[in-house]
Amino acid sequence: MAGGIFSPLGSCSELEKANCHPLVCLLCHEPYQHPCLLDCYHNFCASCLRGRASDGRLRCPLCGHPSVVRGGTGLPPVDRLLQFLVDSSADGEEDVQCANCDRRCAKAELDTMYFCNTCGQPLCAPCREETHRAKMFARHEIVSLSKRTKDIHKKCPLHEEPYIMFSTEKKSMLCINCFRDMQGESRAHCIDIETAYMQGCQRLDQAVMAVKELQTSTREAIVLLKAMIEEVRNSASEEEAAINSLFGRMQEQLSERKKTLLKAVQSQHEEKEKAFKEQLAHLASLLPTLQVHLVTCSAFLSSANKAEFLDLGYQLMERLQRIVKLPHRLRPAQTSKINSEYRAEFARCLEPLLVLSPRRSVVGSAGGIGPGIAGTNMLPGGQCSKTLMVPSCPTAGDKMSAGPMVRKPTMHRYISTKVLLAEGRETPFAEHCRNYENTYRMLQTEVQGLKDQVQELHRDLTKHHSLIKTEIMSEILQKSLQMDVQIAAHYSAVEMMRSVFEEVWEETYQRVANEQEIYEAQLHDLLQLRQENSCLTTITKQIAPYVRSIAKVKERLEPR
Repeated sequence: MAGGIFSPLGSCSELEKANCHPLVCLLCHEPYQHPCLLDCYHNFCASCLRGRASDGRLRCPLCGHPSVVRGGTGLPPVDRLLQFLVDSSADGEEDVQCANCDRRCAKAELDTMYFCNTCGQPLCAPCREETHRAKMFARHEIVSLSKRTKDIHKKCPLHEEPYIMFSTEKKSMLCINCFRDMQGESRAHCIDIETAYMQGCQRLDQAVMAVKELQTSTREAIVLLKAMIEEVRNSASEEEAAINSLFGRMQEQLSERKKTLLKAVQSQHEEKEKAFKEQLAHLASLLPTLQVHLVTCSAFLSSANKAEFLDLGYQLMERLQRIVKLPHRLRPAQTSKINSEYRAEFARCLEPLLVLSPRRSVVGSAGGIGPGIAGTNMLPGGQCSKTLMVPSCPTAGDKMSAGPMVRKPTMHRYISTKVLLAEGRETPFAEHCRNYENTYRMLQTEVQGLKDQVQELHRDLTKHHSLIKTEIMSEILQKSLQMDVQIAAHYSAVEMMRSVFEEVWEETYQRVANEQEIYEAQLHDLLQLRQENSCLTTITKQIAPYVRSIAKVKERLEPR
């Protein structure tokens, strides 16, 4: 039984295939001998756990959860419940003999046997009908053999008296002496055995139902996790295939661009070398001419007299001056650096393969919390705000509804705008974003204030049933209509900037993508803000008749 008990258990699939009998130890695969209960509610034999504790802790061989062990044995406490089941199972495996007719019952016929708790003897079915139906046995407690009461459960071990009561406070059975020794306050928590048994069965049924629900949820979670594992495996295969495919296409593009760049480098090399050689040949032919004229000058000065010098000297000087003024290319006409811009070329060839797909929208994907209240939306300041929603909300204006709907989250748009402004570039779009953020924050603050007021009125009307002044509803409705006009005007002003920005957006592709994304998100935020305001207006109009009705009732009641 001790062989291999220190080896860890296998995987969950191996555990499912193994014999999971509730009375068999998972380590030694034998019936439990002194079963011990760990903190994770897994049971193992005491002999299987002996020697596994370290520093007062024992790690579960099944799930690895550490359990605190106390005492010198290094073992957790014995599970009395499981020990009772093991003992009951062992008792049921023995042959039982009827105390009246001495008839022996085989193991398969134990369900037909009974037990008299009063007499303390087993009975077969015929003897129960023939002997224990008399009036003298009317008060005998006869149960099935599996539910017989053992002596240890019949009498109090302290007073040797039969149990008659049960304490719901201490969760223990009491004899008459135990009951008398109790204080008066504790006696109020004592009930008879039968009532305690019925109440215990009801509570056990409730606990069993909760465990069954947890079992169902656990099985569903296991099925879901297995499906997700398979999905992860498939996703990994698809991702590997996509990476290999993209890498292959990148290699092909890079290989082709490499050939083109090498040809360009070779062409630049040939052109520069040819130009440098031509300039070198020119300078090489100029050097002997200069040397000859210098020698000529020296010889002329040494051999010519004054008359000869004045006759030929000025002619020599003019010749030397003309030689100096000739266009001689003494400096290189170009650099020796060969520049193919290979980094930019490689990036351009990879750009079509590495363009990111548009981000998926998350706005509007969250389900509503309840009728009239939708999920929370993140504001630029990191705060959450509840949005009033009505199933029959009217749509916004035709102009705003017909606009592009790029559902970009408000928080992401806010961060992108911050990054754009942090670059410090003074562009028309940056100035537009700066003005837009100021106006949008002002509109958003006002709409949030109106939403809070309407939510408070809605709560007072539905939960507290309190009276609401009609003037407040009229004021909120008026402000809501004014906000609708302001938001529509700001939307129109932003929309009119489209043609101006479209000309700027043609300059660079990357900047165009970022600015267009922010711009469309701005329009969407305004549209969403206007829709929220429209829904708020609708709710206000719906609540207004009830407020007026309550106000009229209040006016009638005030004189009384």
